[in-house]
Amino acid sequence: MLATFLYGTGEVRVDEVPDPALHDPTDAVVRVVRACVCGSDLHRYHDYSGEPRPMGHEFLGVVEEVGADVTTVGPGDFVICPFGIQDNTCIYCREGMQTSCLSGHFFGAGGVGGAQAEAVRIPQADGTLVKTGTALADTDESLLNSLLTLSDVFLTGHHAAHRARVTPATSVTVIGDGAVGLSAVLAAKRLGAERIILMGRHTDRTDLGVEFGATDVVAERGQDGVARVRDLTDGQGTHVVIEAVGLMPAYQQAYGVARVGGAISRVGVPQYEDAPVGWGSLFGRNLTLTGGPAPVRAYIEDVLPDVLAGRIQPGRVFDRTVALDDVAEGYRLMDTREALKVVVLP
Repeated sequence: MLATFLYGTGEVRVDEVPDPALHDPTDAVVRVVRACVCGSDLHRYHDYSGEPRPMGHEFLGVVEEVGADVTTVGPGDFVICPFGIQDNTCIYCREGMQTSCLSGHFFGAGGVGGAQAEAVRIPQADGTLVKTGTALADTDESLLNSLLTLSDVFLTGHHAAHRARVTPATSVTVIGDGAVGLSAVLAAKRLGAERIILMGRHTDRTDLGVEFGATDVVAERGQDGVARVRDLTDGQGTHVVIEAVGLMPAYQQAYGVARVGGAISRVGVPQYEDAPVGWGSLFGRNLTLTGGPAPVRAYIEDVLPDVLAGRIQPGRVFDRTVALDDVAEGYRLMDTREALKVVVLP
């Protein structure tokens, strides 16, 4: 079968590799229906050295084979696969923190392949895979894309809003107009937020953000951006700030626009180690700092009915599609910002 590997900085290749096979009785083998390129994939794409690394962690698929101990899915089931693998029974999984599962894995490491491939072996299949409730043959393109977002990107935005306790009573600022930031706008709207300020400067993206529920768009960055948000909020800032970028300037904007007693929720993978938490950033204004890797398995059943019913369409973040053997072009398109988020078709 074909599978994607990162060989070095900016060097993505598609190789012929052996088909995956069951290894443990808790495994399943899933044929990939569609995958995608994640913004976090680009972090390694920008700076990588080492052995070729399997790539991809977001996908939909059809179960082909299951181990003897697998009971919740079977051959032919159309499934969503979260970006993290979990047993869904350990102490952290039961507390809704599946990305910290004591038996957990991540794709592309520990003997698990990547999802930008024709098929994948899934450890802990019972705890990981979720049936879509639809037949693949009856699922149109728009719905397929929205279901795909439940493997990571939309539920990462939802995680940010959920951790910050967004309600109809909270005003929200979202920093970043990438796919996660736009997903956070849609998630905040779904949770009832009536005032959502989107900080981004790419109009094709912020226009989609407005359709998703943003009430204001702020194109300015840095202190100019902070001043603009404060101007829009009578000088007070917003109750919730979702930081969906992962760079220090975005974090600095976040505490600059947060309201006294508010919360900053970070889901942009931090590209830094030390974040200010002292008087001038968090402490002096009683701000809460939350967020982290999204335990998407905890949210799928709650959000899935809204996707199936068409009440939300998070799949609109996908604006390009490439074939698996042309996946390097998908990376290039996202790296140059010619694409917001790219679907990969095996």
